[in-house]
Amino acid sequence: CDPKADSTINLLGGEPLRPVMNYMREEDEEPERLEDISKEGFGGVLCIETGGPTPGLGCAGRGIIATFQLLEDLKLFETWKPDVVLYDVLGDVVCGGFAAPIREGYAEKVLIVTSGEMMAL
Repeated sequence: CDPKADSTINLLGGEPLRPVMNYMREEDEEPERLEDISKEGFGGVLCIETGGPTPGLGCAGRGIIATFQLLEDLKLFETWKPDVVLYDVLGDVVCGGFAAPIREGYAEKVLIVTSGEMMAL
């Protein structure tokens, strides 16, 4: 979840990616295809941005949980069979939704990356 939705911008050659939450808000429905919310970036990396709720009007944590459910519904992991999955999670965790990758079993191992540089990931 990142209101700026710029976690994947370097992998996509500077092109922004429409976040899942924006898609659902603007289309008033869930995407039916993985291609509606993803792009393949550098090195064949599949990129997806969760985004966030309208500022001041929602819970970003619930958006993260909804996105994970959507990825299951779209069979992302069965289709792509990724070797590695990276989650760029805010460092200032303020709600349980941000811990969804760990709590819900989407992550087997957690590595914490910190940096004073922009776009550390």
